[in-house]
Amino acid sequence: MSAISNSATPEPLLEVRDLVKHFPITKGLLNRTVGKVHAVDGVTFRIGRGETLGLVGESGSGKSTVARLVLRLLDPTSGQIHFAGTELTRQRPAELKRLRRKLQIIFQDPFSACDPRMTIAQVVTEPLEAHRISTGKAARRTAAELLERVGLAASDLDKYPHQFSGGQAQRIGIARALTTEPELLVCDEAVSALDVSVQAQVLNLLRELQGELGLAYLFIAHDLNVVRYISDRICVMYLGQFVEHGPADELLAEPQHPYTRSLAAAIASADPHRPPRWDRIMARGEAPSPSAPPSGCRFHPRCPAAFEPCTNKFPVESTMGERTVSCHLHDAAEVLSHD
Repeated sequence: MSAISNSATPEPLLEVRDLVKHFPITKGLLNRTVGKVHAVDGVTFRIGRGETLGLVGESGSGKSTVARLVLRLLDPTSGQIHFAGTELTRQRPAELKRLRRKLQIIFQDPFSACDPRMTIAQVVTEPLEAHRISTGKAARRTAAELLERVGLAASDLDKYPHQFSGGQAQRIGIARALTTEPELLVCDEAVSALDVSVQAQVLNLLRELQGELGLAYLFIAHDLNVVRYISDRICVMYLGQFVEHGPADELLAEPQHPYTRSLAAAIASADPHRPPRWDRIMARGEAPSPSAPPSGCRFHPRCPAAFEPCTNKFPVESTMGERTVSCHLHDAAEVLSHD
């Protein structure tokens, strides 16, 4: 379980506490439960208004499950999700629908998120009609304004999704997410399917919109360069748990957890004088199955720095200013510093 605090945001827009999601594994004609997938296992974090929290980790670490739990597209096994002072897990469907106006998502694949039989006008105005914000000509005017705001033209309203490039389609997805005037956008691998040059354009657009509208972002990705560019803080996730958290620049300049170091070591650098302190620390093998997570520190089977306590004892979270790390190496360092 991870506990993350941030004194800079005493009244967070989003606060998640001890969030858990286990998926049952069933077998046989009677669907007897024989195990469970530990998709998310006790994560805690907060996002302030106008802030970007980056969530990074390998595929299968639980990032997208966290996104869907926050949006209440999935019901949590346990834990709490507070949005603007309201506990989302206790809301009735009607109240949850009202709150969802302020919580929107930008998907990884913009084409899959659009019905290919619908025009862009229909795609963008659909949330306006679903939430009974506006209909008809008023909704179309709003859609035209939003398209222009994200760098497209009002004349694009009568086109179909297949007539756009990936970057343009993602701009349409952003416009659609903005229709309900949200306060928090969940960006679930929102630029990973785009070319590098187009990624930069979309990231700059997101930063501009954040400055103009005061949006908060939960930005999920596996590319640390992308996450560093847009995030104020970063949480590093491995097998359903957070292993490190801190300010983006500080965390990536001096990663403390071996897993974070292995991710940072994979970042391409144009600097031939890059310090070699942790560049050679690489994870071994593949991540274990979340249906059978290792005992102790979940990263220990792949960790080049693992030692005896890692195999059977879960590390206590260490705090270093605004940073936290869950690693027995830091437990040992703290003990030595007090001797």
